[in-house]
Amino acid sequence: MPMRIVIIYNQPAPSRYDTAGEEKAVVGVMDAVNAVQQALLELGHDVSTISLLPPLEAVAQKLRGLRADVVFNLFEGFGGCSESEADVAQILSETGIPYTGCPHNALRIALDKAKTKAMLKSIGLKTSDFQLVSPDNLSTFRLNFPCIVKPRCEDASHGLSEESVVNDFPSLQRQVAKMVNLYGKEEALVEEFVSGREFNLTLLGNSDARALAISEIVFALPAGLPKILTFAAKW
Repeated sequence: MPMRIVIIYNQPAPSRYDTAGEEKAVVGVMDAVNAVQQALLELGHDVSTISLLPPLEAVAQKLRGLRADVVFNLFEGFGGCSESEADVAQILSETGIPYTGCPHNALRIALDKAKTKAMLKSIGLKTSDFQLVSPDNLSTFRLNFPCIVKPRCEDASHGLSEESVVNDFPSLQRQVAKMVNLYGKEEALVEEFVSGREFNLTLLGNSDARALAISEIVFALPAGLPKILTFAAKW
């Protein structure tokens, strides 16, 4: 049965990702919008698209006025502000309209890598030792090298490059300063680096979630490069 489906997305705009040379992740949303829209039209659905712009209050008003059977959520944040992704998902939850993607509470936890790792540790799941490090508290650094330095609150491999894996204190110092300056947080996440196999696993559904086929990231790289999925490799 045909449904009325509204695709929402963030309008690409200048952001801190431009400074980091990572604008591809923002502009790429339009490729996703076009692909999803075309697929849904071919299935016979009534499809419309809405680009969301700040402020959040205007977004809330727009979403509460939607007439839709389903919202296809491709919104990833305003102008490089990843935190607003969860805000929009929360508004969607409040409208009562079914929507695709993760609920807002999952987005808030997963976006904050330190919060995610603390939760994993609390339920007994193994995760490498970590520390939140800023240029001002480097003297408290206690982990064992090699380590990997990441933005605390980003996704999509933002901030990840071959330089992310550090083997000494000067490299750590440089990379922490870079992450803090580029991504606007007071601290970077530093983890003891574990090299190994990496898999993508997609879950479909809510309480009755089922797993889709597992895919493995193949690190077919020149010798000497760390086995990580960098921004350049992903995009």
